[in-house]
Amino acid sequence: MVDNKNKDIIVSFKDIKKRFSDNIIYNTLNLDIMKSQTTTIFGGSGTGKSVLLKILIGLLKADEGSIFFNGTDISKYSERQYLPVRKQIAMLFQGGALFDSVNVEENIAYPLKLHFKMTNKEMRKVISKNLEMVGLPGTEKLMPAELSGGMQKRIGLARALVTNPTIMMYDEPTTGLDPINVTLINNLIIRLKEELNLTSIVVTHDMESAFTISDKVAMLWDKKIVFYGSVKEIKKSTNKVVYNFINGVSE
Repeated sequence: MVDNKNKDIIVSFKDIKKRFSDNIIYNTLNLDIMKSQTTTIFGGSGTGKSVLLKILIGLLKADEGSIFFNGTDISKYSERQYLPVRKQIAMLFQGGALFDSVNVEENIAYPLKLHFKMTNKEMRKVISKNLEMVGLPGTEKLMPAELSGGMQKRIGLARALVTNPTIMMYDEPTTGLDPINVTLINNLIIRLKEELNLTSIVVTHDMESAFTISDKVAMLWDKKIVFYGSVKEIKKSTNKVVYNFINGVSE
């Protein structure tokens, strides 16, 4: 599954092993992420879907194995070495992860102040542009408590996008949202991929969303990837575990 010579591959997880004490998360995990595509990772609760995102961004370290980003092994990078990688890989956390004590403008300004030297005027222009991109213009002065769950996630996305990332990662982007907001988020993921040429990695339990937004899907089960392919391919899969999961069949 992993082919580091393929120029269409932007990320390769190769022979990844991870455990927390006696809890084995991955025995040997292999997965390729293709450039400018949306790859959705799904599986049962506790299978390590979100752990994979945290390993890629360097918040967790794999016990064994390699992670290739644009052909370079980043798995042994130090915190300092990881800084330019993190500028290219943004993450939308499950709850939006906004700072409650400051308004929308200050929330979105945070990564700009951290990574760039910009005037206040330049920052306001970038913030305004990104709010328009997620369909929430004019919300700069609102506090997070004044926003709905769906709006908080979209503000979190606007903040993630200000660094102009190459890869956008979404951790359960539609969890807890009503059907209208689910559709809004799904359409936003599709539009941003197309307009910004983003590579997107999505972790979700929502199979309907996965089938809507994905170019490729990967199923994490029994400490490894048991399926990787297109939406069309997974719908035709004869793998019993895969079939039961995507159709909600319990035994």
